[in-house]
Amino acid sequence: MVIDLIARLTLAAAPATVFALTLDAHRFPTLFRGFGPIPALTRISLHAAPAVGCSRTVESADGGRMTECITALEPGHRHAYSLSGFRPPLSWLVRAGHADWQFTANGDGTTVVWRYRFELTTPLVWPLAAPLLKIFMQGAMRRCLLAMAQALA
Repeated sequence: MVIDLIARLTLAAAPATVFALTLDAHRFPTLFRGFGPIPALTRISLHAAPAVGCSRTVESADGGRMTECITALEPGHRHAYSLSGFRPPLSWLVRAGHADWQFTANGDGTTVVWRYRFELTTPLVWPLAAPLLKIFMQGAMRRCLLAMAQALA
């Protein structure tokens, strides 16, 4: 069973600029500030230059260390990855997350659509996982897009 999330916003910057910000290992952690029980990011460590199949370590404010594996990379248009290695209690609910960022030119700006699909550990956790992810993770995604818009203004 899966839970799908989506956040979208139009930012006042070119698609290539917005795309680059999502892959910036130094700036992006400052923009994902978390929300409620979803922790902020503190660090992203690259294992290689971004490319399909490459991974990076993502560290969170609660001490978590997750692994992102890039599954799609189309500069200026799309960036997708799988996220694994959640720590409890989230690991009791979620097996993996699959993110997909899409960037579309819109006048002088870029419309960003950020989707996340979370695989649950079992359908039995849906009553707890659904509100947690739909309220707090989707909220964190929206806050991140707003922070990106401010950073690029």
